[in-house]
Formats: sequence, structure tokens, C-alpha cells
Amino acid sequence: MGFQHGLSGLKAASTNLDVVGNNIANANVVGFKQSQAQFSDVFANSLGGAGSNQVGIGTQVTAIAQQFSQGNISNSNNPLDIAIVGGGFFRMSDNGAISYSRNGQFHLDSNGFLVNADNLNVTGFAANQSGQILADTPANLQLSTAELTPQATSKFAAGVNLDSRTDVPAPLPAFDATNPATYASSTSGAIFDSLGNSHTLTLFFQKTTPTTPTTPATWEIFAAVDGATDAAGQPVGVTLGPSASLKMDFDTNGALTAPAGPITASVDLPAIATNLGRADWGATTPLDFSFDLTSSTQFGSNFGVNKLSQDGFTSGRLAGFSVSDDGTIQGNYTNGQNITLGQVVLASFANTNGLKPQGRNQWLETADSGLPLVGVPLSGTLGSLQSAAVEESNVDLTTELVSLITAQRVYQANAKTIETQDAVLQTLVNL
Repeated sequence: MGFQHGLSGLKAASTNLDVVGNNIANANVVGFKQSQAQFSDVFANSLGGAGSNQVGIGTQVTAIAQQFSQGNISNSNNPLDIAIVGGGFFRMSDNGAISYSRNGQFHLDSNGFLVNADNLNVTGFAANQSGQILADTPANLQLSTAELTPQATSKFAAGVNLDSRTDVPAPLPAFDATNPATYASSTSGAIFDSLGNSHTLTLFFQKTTPTTPTTPATWEIFAAVDGATDAAGQPVGVTLGPSASLKMDFDTNGALTAPAGPITASVDLPAIATNLGRADWGATTPLDFSFDLTSSTQFGSNFGVNKLSQDGFTSGRLAGFSVSDDGTIQGNYTNGQNITLGQVVLASFANTNGLKPQGRNQWLETADSGLPLVGVPLSGTLGSLQSAAVEESNVDLTTELVSLITAQRVYQANAKTIETQDAVLQTLVNL
């Protein structure tokens, strides 16, 4: 029986050396998970006799278990390199054949699909033209690299503080955009027409006679686009609501009481082009948008702009990508816009050790692993994602080198038991 002990030990030690050697060989492979050989003893079946007197007949390899512990995260220069921090696997598709991976080294192919080095497609949720995620069945992620079309301004909001200490001029002068003495304060912001042309909208604030005897304070607003004014300094081609100007009423606490909500502003682009002595831009006219001043105040402090926003933009080309921790992929454009292009999904399993290694950093689901639980990062037991980073192999090279020495010594020891058994048999033969 001694030969069988040593032979089984040699086989087990040889397998252990293979496992350790494979770990060392893949120490620099992104997303690789180290394996561990697990052993058990072997006993012969016995029909009778005391079990305590039985001597085992060697050892055997019970399983080669992969260790799905977290690897170190290292930065990269590719924004489409994605590391998983926590649980989960990338869901990859090879013409519909699904596999799973922890290697997040991705790039775009010639058709804009997000793929790995083996041209396997990363799956996830697509986004519509408005940047809304369509959370349906995961499909191959295709990121649009087309030029972003311009969007005309539809909303413009300004929140200013008007100085309550400002006196109403007496006599009240006629407003003249070219004469600063006829208004107290001004500010400006950009608006965009349907072709993405940028125009400057300038707001002028003039304190005036209260609208009613019970109104504590009233300010009148005038607006000019691209500085277009007539000979008297009156803005050309701009209306705020039904007229060329708009009045703002404030109560004794400095809160705006009128207008109570947004009004519609309208810009006559051909009239402005004519005033400036240039050809018409050819954009949709009039340019109508919601004009909101409801966050404005009148306090006893200097004039200040607390809010200035609008939703229009010019055309833009794709300049780069960014991936958030929940897997949302955004395109960054040269016009300063960030548009959602899709969302990466992850999959988890009840028994990750039940996955079947496929090579090339891919695993396949099996009956032992259970069905994949697919979802977006940061949901359920799924981890988060880190852009411009990769997850290194979880192989501890120092530990593996020590294990290599140990496995080698075990192999030598089992070989020695065979040599000793041979010497014993030789002695018996010599008798």
C-alpha cells in the first residue's frame, strides 16, 4: 500500500504545482482570479473491522477552487477602462453567446460598439436621443460618435438681487441702453437659435414708480439681443411678455410678487440682423423661450447675480467619455454638453465557484453557479464601477512563491516515501 500513498501524493503535489504555476503565470493579467487546489484523504472501503484501525491509502484533489476576492485597482489612461469595485461580472456577448468577465479593458470598434480585446460586446442598457436610459433587456452597447445637433434655447432663468437702497430717479429718464445713467444695473447671458448660433441677451434694470400705491417697490426690465438698439437706445426685436419691457414688484420683505411665474420672451432674429447690418442667420424665428425671474430678490445689498441659466447649446463633436459609478456612460462634447449614451450592466451569481472558466478571462454559467442576477451597478449585491481604471489580478506573488516551495517539498517527500518503500521491498527480497 505504501506505493499507492506516495503515488497519490505525487499526483496531488503535481496538480498543486500546476495550480500555483498557473497563478504565477497570470499574476499580471487584468481581472484574473487565482485558484487554490483543495485536497482530501482517501480510505479503502471495509466490510468489517474497527474503523479506528484503518490506515488511509493516500490523498486526492477534491476541487480547484477559484478565489473571487477583490484585486487592487490601478489607474489607466483609457476612460473606457472600467474596474469593478465589489461584486459582479461584466456581461459579454459573442454573437449572442453570453459569458462573464472581470476584465474591464474596453474600447470602441469601427461601428461604435463597446468591446474587449477579443471583440466580445459589452452589454447594457441603451439611451434615447434625450439621454434617458431605456432599462429593458440588456443588449450590445453602441455609443454614438455623431456630432451633437444644436438646441435652441427654450428656457432662460435669471435670479438677481436688486439693491433696495436705489432711489427712483426724479424725473424718471427714458431708458437708453447706450446710457448707463438711465438704468441702475445690468447683466447678460448667452442664448442660442435653432442653428446653434450664440446671441447675447442683456438685461437692464431700472427702478421706477411703484405699480400701485400699495406696492413697496417696482423695477422695470429691458432686454436687448446682440446690442441691437434704435437711434434712441431702445432695444430692437425683443419682447418680454406682451411688451418691450417687464415690471417686477417686490413686497416689504424683498420677495418678488409679480410676475408670479415665468413669462414668454420672443426674439425677432431678422429684425436684429437688419439692425446690425448683416444677413439673417436663417434660423427659426421668432425665437421664443420661457423667461423666469422668480428667484430674484430686492434686499439692502449691492446688485448681484445669483442664478443665470439656459438650456440651449451649439453643435458639438464628441471629445471623450466618462463612466459614473453606476455604470452610466456619458459623452463629453466640445460645446460643453454631457449626454448619457448608455449604461453598463453587471451580473452576479449565487455560487461564483460554480462558474466554468472559459479562458481569456471569461466564465460561463453552469447549473452549479445558478442563474445570473443582472442589474445596474450599486443595486443589490453588485458593486460600483470606476472609470479609467482596471482591476489587477488578485494573485499575491509572494504568497504564491512560498506555496511553490512548499508544493515542491511535498512532491519530494512523497517521492521519498516511494523510495523508502522500494528499499523495504528490496530487503524482503534479499531475505
